[in-house]
Amino acid sequence: MIIGIPKEIKDSENRVAITPAGVHALIERGHQIYLEDDAGENSSFHNKDYQAVGAEILSTPQEVFEKANLILKVKEPQKSEYDMMRSEQLLFTYLHLAAVKELAIALMERNVTAIAYETVQSDSGDLPLLKPMSEVAGRASVQIGAHLLEKPQGGKGMLLGGVPGVNAGHVVIIGGGVVGMNAAEMAIGLGAQVTILDNNADRLRFLDSIYSGRIEKLMSNSFNIAHAVKQADLLIGAVLIPGAKAPNLVTEAMVKTMRSGSVIVDVAVDQGGTIETIDHVTTHSNPTYIKHDVIHYAVANMPGIVPRTSTIALTNVTLPYIIELADKGFEQAIHDDQALAKGVNIYQGKCVHQAVADALNIPYSSLI
Repeated sequence: MIIGIPKEIKDSENRVAITPAGVHALIERGHQIYLEDDAGENSSFHNKDYQAVGAEILSTPQEVFEKANLILKVKEPQKSEYDMMRSEQLLFTYLHLAAVKELAIALMERNVTAIAYETVQSDSGDLPLLKPMSEVAGRASVQIGAHLLEKPQGGKGMLLGGVPGVNAGHVVIIGGGVVGMNAAEMAIGLGAQVTILDNNADRLRFLDSIYSGRIEKLMSNSFNIAHAVKQADLLIGAVLIPGAKAPNLVTEAMVKTMRSGSVIVDVAVDQGGTIETIDHVTTHSNPTYIKHDVIHYAVANMPGIVPRTSTIALTNVTLPYIIELADKGFEQAIHDDQALAKGVNIYQGKCVHQAVADALNIPYSSLI
């Protein structure tokens, strides 16, 4: 198969879809790889690294899209890329279509077969291609929040872990999944006081067994959320429903109760956000805004701030699926692998993922 890797163009998106090691594995299997010039440069993977394993470098994204049957990306296509996609081309990337109806329509109109990393799902319910980036985002959310609490950044001038004789900051995490757990681990490591809320009692029991009294665990309901938000120095939104829009759990009235200079980091913003005052997506170049005297961070591609770590972690999990698609072709690959089949969002001009269709209020069609 002919595989193309364009350079990411989303604001400050420094990741690349595959490492040279991943390219080497594909070329060993007889596939042809075209990479846009300097696509891996911001992840510290250089043209010469890809050329050394057999990839061919092309000057423009148009050339990459024109030649390739399978396009690998990290983030969803941007508007300037829509017209580069062609009928029956395979696209494999993070899509988050529940928050971007315009892109879903563009993919359907162009008859692109679009597979979303974030909805590839195993029988056990795991999201193997989302997990490593959720791990990165969860850990980064605390690192970012701790920085924003510093006075020069507009925060209240608080050291999240405190010092002897001074209270530690209070980190409140809405959602106890992969993002929430990784955020908790970072916050605990810094010495912060941590509260996690989740609506699954079994999940709370699991968190209790892992953290053994080091965190407060609460059932997620409006009463408990309101109480916890009021106490938060750093509030982290970490709720995910595969393929669907994130539920709005923290109201504007709750945010108004937070102390001046507190910080909100909503990791769920790429699925619409779970905090009402997160009313628009921000970028790495302009990541925050202030509302009700609270700093809001709403960057949708958080792992892009640590691109080398993120690119290696992403390739580790995407490569087996890429090999399936390249070796077998789309139809045989999804027939053989139901987890991959669940990743298909758009096929033959139709939306074939129920949660995406429901979120966008567009017709749903069965994949089979």
